[in-house]
Amino acid sequence: MKSLKSAVLFSQAHEINWTRDPSNEPSNYGVHLTDPKPWNTLRGPVHSRGGVTGVVYCGGRLLETWGEPGRADQTFSVAKSYLALLTGKAIELGLIDNIDQKVCESIALRGCKSQTGFEGPHNSQITWRHLLNQTSEWSGTSFGIPDQVEHFRHIVLDPKPVQGRKGDLRTLQTPGSYWEYNDVRINQLSLALLHIFQKPIPEVFRLYFLDPLEGAQDFEWEGYDNSWVQVVDPTNEETKLLQSVPGGTHWGGGVRISALDQAKIAQMMLNAGVINTDTGPLRLINNEWISSMKTPCPLAPFYGLLTWLNPNRSTFPGASESAYFMFGAGGNYVWIDPELDAVIVVRWIDPAYFPAFTLKVLEAFS
Repeated sequence: MKSLKSAVLFSQAHEINWTRDPSNEPSNYGVHLTDPKPWNTLRGPVHSRGGVTGVVYCGGRLLETWGEPGRADQTFSVAKSYLALLTGKAIELGLIDNIDQKVCESIALRGCKSQTGFEGPHNSQITWRHLLNQTSEWSGTSFGIPDQVEHFRHIVLDPKPVQGRKGDLRTLQTPGSYWEYNDVRINQLSLALLHIFQKPIPEVFRLYFLDPLEGAQDFEWEGYDNSWVQVVDPTNEETKLLQSVPGGTHWGGGVRISALDQAKIAQMMLNAGVINTDTGPLRLINNEWISSMKTPCPLAPFYGLLTWLNPNRSTFPGASESAYFMFGAGGNYVWIDPELDAVIVVRWIDPAYFPAFTLKVLEAFS
């Protein structure tokens, strides 16, 4: 394998133009700024960030790091993929019957009697698969933010033409029949999982994934000031006040994690859900679920279950066709490539230059 120096220098030369300290320059950090009023405001905290950072594993070995790989930064929509892992874990634990079960039925079977946003003739049709592949068409307001704010959102990888202006109300389709990238609906997925696990989502993610991976203790998954909900434990009728967390940092909050820990999670996924420990192999999630996460959505073949794909290598020419990705705004990328047997994390790179970065990496692997 050749040196990764060219790829490293390329990434460092193309840092995203977001401020490193949003407290000093709040108008130059985040994606909420592009939302129509009155939804273009933060609901959760934002934090200062580091510079361009990267981690490369190949064959299970750590090959390269640069920047501040141990620094816990907000990772925006990479957190969506963590919600997908948690959904798979809930199915594995028998808390959800299967991916095609209606969300309202799953929650009811867990003993929840309160309103969760999955009631009514439209939202009651929504399944876990619909939420995970962004075809749910969930309708409503989640912690003060309506699904409408993400209507007609333009995503570069989505080839269908935009039919309206972001935030304009459009006619909803039947759940499962229309693909739309919508962060409000992902927040509803997280809320649904809170009712399924009946424990804080950050705590559950630590228990089943980060702790076995020996992740750093500075990991955080932060919610909004108004995202506290009552969850009733059906075994003793005890009511707990728990904070629901968003599946990203669109309106602040979300996951803060290091590039090293992101790479550990990705390496576990590359290794079919298994990690090596002092006492032998340990399975964190079944391989069937990992395969499901990278199976193309029929309505959006560039998308799996809260992961991004690379059909025909048309989007990221340096990645193989079998590669899949976790993406976050701000130039946060986790690239998992079975063909290269590699995991590549790069943070705070200008997204316009990420495709070229993949070619630089491939050059080193050739």
